[in-house]
Amino acid sequence: MTHATPARPLAGKVALVAGGTRGGGRGAAVALGAAGATVYVTGRSSSTTGRSPLDRPETVEETAARVTAAGGLGIPVRVDHGNPDEVRALTDRIGAEQSGRLDVLVNSVWGGDPLTDWEHPLWEQDLDTGLRLLRQAVETHIITSRHALPLMVAQGSGLVVEVTDGNTARYRGSFFYDLAKSAVIRLAFGQAAELRRHGVAAVALTPGFLRSEAVLDHFGVTEDTWRDAVAQDPDFAYSESPAYLGRAIAALAADPDVLRWTGRALATWSLYKEYGFTDADGTQPDFAAHWADALEPVHGPLGEPL
Repeated sequence: MTHATPARPLAGKVALVAGGTRGGGRGAAVALGAAGATVYVTGRSSSTTGRSPLDRPETVEETAARVTAAGGLGIPVRVDHGNPDEVRALTDRIGAEQSGRLDVLVNSVWGGDPLTDWEHPLWEQDLDTGLRLLRQAVETHIITSRHALPLMVAQGSGLVVEVTDGNTARYRGSFFYDLAKSAVIRLAFGQAAELRRHGVAAVALTPGFLRSEAVLDHFGVTEDTWRDAVAQDPDFAYSESPAYLGRAIAALAADPDVLRWTGRALATWSLYKEYGFTDADGTQPDFAAHWADALEPVHGPLGEPL
């Protein structure tokens, strides 16, 4: 048994990052690895079976390799989290390989960007596309928790993190997008209510303006040159890398009193004040503070956390 140390507080722990191929999921997987965890990285894009319908180049194998390079053990598994049989096989495998242990579940499956209609109200949107977004962004989380939670309940401890966008009741600009992200917060709330007596915490967690691979591509920059895009969008100066979200999750996972947060909708911009973590460049982005200073006069208040 590997023992935890201050530098590796999650040594000996096992995590599952569902939707760990890219973006916040990749950031979470790598940060958990850097803290010493064994991380199962899942998603639909694999170097052995091909790309998902998103047609992005990132793969679960690449993320798993980054986990291992960071100091943990990354285990890539190609899984469609909309398929209950595949998810059941995944959690059965984790249980068998890790002697029934699972300490952290990060539900970061998304893939809804190409399905989001930002231009039209509900009554003018394509219904099949909207319902597909909900299946991709909400049902996948439910399926994954349904099969993963028994491992945590059996051991009497654990942490579930539902990755979302925003932690308030503020409308997010598109009907199905808003419904999906709000539903994920409610998933955390419901799981927390049922898991507390078993010693398992469940939270929702949002980043601020996230510099995912797709966002960097949109601006025509890389993580090394991202500041070049500030001229296109001044708000981008207050963005954060996926590592920031990942370090927030790792800090929660290493907190022996994590149950104090259960049922809450949390944000990177509040948790850095609690735990002291930084982004990859040593900064501590606070998108809520930027919103209050620069965006609230135009868009209204960000809202109070749920």
